Amino acid sequence: MVHIFSPLNRRSRRLRTTVSTLVLAVGLASLGGCASVPPPDGAMNMAQSQLRAARDAGAADYAPVDLGFAQNKFQQAQAAMASRKYDVAGQLADEARADAELARAKARLAAARSQIQQKTDDNERLRQQIEQAHAHDNDPQPPIAAPAPANSSGLPPAQPMEDLPAPPASQLAPQDQGQGTQTLPDQTLPDPNHQGGQP
Repeated sequence: MVHIFSPLNRRSRRLRTTVSTLVLAVGLASLGGCASVPPPDGAMNMAQSQLRAARDAGAADYAPVDLGFAQNKFQQAQAAMASRKYDVAGQLADEARADAELARAKARLAAARSQIQQKTDDNERLRQQIEQAHAHDNDPQPPIAAPAPANSSGLPPAQPMEDLPAPPASQLAPQDQGQGTQTLPDQTLPDPNHQGGQP
């Protein structure tokens, strides 16, 4: 049997061997790269705790846009974790944590501003009350009395009653057994209504 060696066959075998070696090396490197990046559990936990802290600080009311960014990035990080793209998941978790921290800081700032504004309004209201009190104290005119309410019967208001003097022909004498006093007619004065000579 006669072998015919062609330079072309030898080159093609070497080329195939080299290409397959390169493909195998690239495949091993990519597998080794995935295996060398551990799951970013710490970054995911930090992002989740910062999201919770931002919500507790009122970021939903005061910084909803930043909180939304943080939540979206955290969801993307969770999807990357499920796909075992740990490097992408770690990066997204770090971004979610940073956005949540920003939302929390903005919420705290807005809450502090709201408290300052409330205190300022309270101080202004107290200042006005003090000024009004001083104005009334320094006012030389007495306050105007409110008109008496009208009675529902349509009659004019009742006049105050004066004490009536006792009749001139009477005197107070004590009663028996501690019963108080009684009015007795005066025996010494003549009765102007009496006619005739008898008393």
